[in-house]
Amino acid sequence: MPRSISRRAVLTGAGGALALGVGASVLDVRTSAEAYRHYVEDQRAALSGPSDARALVRYATLAASGHNTQPWRFRIGPDEIAISPDTARRTPVVDPDDHHLYVSLGCALENLVLAAGASGQGTNVGISEDGQTGASVTLSGTVTPGADDAAMFDAIPHRQSCRALYDGKSVAAEDLAHLKTASQVPGVDLVLLTERPQINAVRDLVISGNEAQLADPAFLRELKDWLRFSPKRARETGDGLYAAASGNPALPEWLGRIAFDLVFKAPAENDKYARHMDSSAGVAVLSAVSEGPAGWMAVGRACQRFCLMATALGLKTAFVNQPVEVAGLRPQLAEMSGLSGRRPDLVLRFGRTSQVLPFSARRPVEAVLVA
Repeated sequence: MPRSISRRAVLTGAGGALALGVGASVLDVRTSAEAYRHYVEDQRAALSGPSDARALVRYATLAASGHNTQPWRFRIGPDEIAISPDTARRTPVVDPDDHHLYVSLGCALENLVLAAGASGQGTNVGISEDGQTGASVTLSGTVTPGADDAAMFDAIPHRQSCRALYDGKSVAAEDLAHLKTASQVPGVDLVLLTERPQINAVRDLVISGNEAQLADPAFLRELKDWLRFSPKRARETGDGLYAAASGNPALPEWLGRIAFDLVFKAPAENDKYARHMDSSAGVAVLSAVSEGPAGWMAVGRACQRFCLMATALGLKTAFVNQPVEVAGLRPQLAEMSGLSGRRPDLVLRFGRTSQVLPFSARRPVEAVLVA
């Protein structure tokens, strides 16, 4: 007769199977991380010589975007590339008025203009009066980019939102001046806060905003939808917030979703943001003179130029947008930034670090082109 199996044996066997499953999954993560690295390296290959429209679009897609949603569509026509919003990639909880969506379009637009100029093509940018339909870039004539534009173009494949601890050292006054000059876009103001009391005040707003957001179940659901815990999933989707790119461990997708629910809590996140802000050399606040899609795209262009010049200067940047995403905190941020009565649009921390984090993925050009 077959022997009966004890409950303890069953549990022990199940635990062993689970351990084997986790071990196999972790091994798969390590293997797919190498494939992911090659994938993003191919996406960030440098342009060389005259470039066709598809190559320019690839460079445009390396721009920053909220939650790395890449909410853009490109249409290539004779001597023109149009960029329009992809509303299917909205994030209505964190960005109910599509502010970040249009800022993201502006970031991609600036990359496109810089890449065209670097390949010797002049550009004329057209934006509708309200900006809701996006923008168009007409390619005309030949140009030789200035030194700053050339440096920012070279920085495009290397720019990333680096969510690491910085070294806390101040940035030289000449570099700060260079950042301000390079970031000038009509209709946008840039404010740099570099004194420690100013940084601390922004830190406190970031933490307040973080607490408010993490207390909102809808915010957490939306954020989780855009998280990519494994390199395999990040490569498959080509979008979203890859865990390792934020300094978190890469995990099997199923395990990452469980871990998120267990450990993603306000106290730990607040502590992380406090340490990040305390390690930063300064904070940049950008604000459009006029609200609405056209102004927000202008902010995106200025933001992209700031981040690219920072990269060229050996600096890292990361978004800390909680004080602009939580509407009740905007007046305080505006007041401390000398922007009373205005809407602050973006907040970035900046500094230097030796820590290297993986780049985030991008969708292939074919996925963002429309007829």
